[in-house]
Amino acid sequence: MFVFVCAGCDARLTTRLSEVALPVHARQKYGNGTQLPVLMESGTFAVDPEPWGPPWRPWSQVDPEEAAARGIHAPLHALSGNAPGAIVIAPGDVRGTVLILERSGGYCCGLDGADGPNMACEACGLPVASRIDDCSLWQAVWLAPDAVRRCPVDDTDACAVPLSWEELMTEKSGTPPFEPIARWGERMGPNHWWSWSPQWTAAAGRALAHLLAASEGRPVTVPGGLTGEVFRRALDALLPAGPPARRAVLAGPECPVVGADADIVLVPTHPQTGETWAPAGPAASAYPVPLPFGVWLGLAFPEPFPPVLASGVIPGDVLRDDPPVPRPRHTFRADPETFRHTLARLPAVRSPWLREVLQNLTQHMRAGVF
Repeated sequence: MFVFVCAGCDARLTTRLSEVALPVHARQKYGNGTQLPVLMESGTFAVDPEPWGPPWRPWSQVDPEEAAARGIHAPLHALSGNAPGAIVIAPGDVRGTVLILERSGGYCCGLDGADGPNMACEACGLPVASRIDDCSLWQAVWLAPDAVRRCPVDDTDACAVPLSWEELMTEKSGTPPFEPIARWGERMGPNHWWSWSPQWTAAAGRALAHLLAASEGRPVTVPGGLTGEVFRRALDALLPAGPPARRAVLAGPECPVVGADADIVLVPTHPQTGETWAPAGPAASAYPVPLPFGVWLGLAFPEPFPPVLASGVIPGDVLRDDPPVPRPRHTFRADPETFRHTLARLPAVRSPWLREVLQNLTQHMRAGVF
């Protein structure tokens, strides 16, 4: 485990933390005026390998060779000139900091970090982090990589050892596909609506970019049920009809063995290490499309809701006979900015047809594809 200290005076700035994979939805902006929860679990941190935040440079001022060296193969709105390696933690895990009032701007409801680091070390005054809590943004504290240092602590906590795939499957901690969303500042109560999970829309945005790259410009078939509900509509809209289709299947721990007829496999990523599960046998050469473990689990092993008759006190392992969770009123739409971010960094986007998809993303959003 680690703590982070101020690079200027070595004052301790966090509690003890264990490293986990950066969530796909870490930089997501969801909806308009919505209230999102804390991004990171308490006691964890993740590192963003890419630069983010001000100063921003418009794409017209970016040299194509510089962009390619940063792994970006298609035009974006702007590139960050900040240092890579920002560390994200839960706000409750911060210690020894104060807000910088003159940098406490936000879009409308809270802090968004657009003015640069808005938290300073209480001991020496060095700007060390950005507190994010504006509407439609995940609540988090981002430590500036050039203002803090990571220090190991003598701790033998078992959580420092990543769980195996078998242990993850035993826990089976999935991410529900839909959840209640409230407006900023409102209590959940009656002032909420049921929506597709923001985590699912971000995960689908990344996966959809990989599915298009793996399609080679041909149609892609996906399994039915929830997987089809998440991907089929966008794939049908963005890919041509006619040529022989490529087949995508779900693969991963405890899934049936995938045969050689699978061209693409939808596989989980480890929530602690970020490692992508790799199939063996005939499917080893299939294109792997990464999904966060909790989302993949919901697709591969959807929760059943069978009616169960019981008398007296309902045992803890029996499903209640309450009404099922309400479903969203609208069809599923992948997060467009996560899609854009991912596709622009895949070498396949150099293909003219994929570049056209990216260029026409706004039109696809207006058409309801995203």
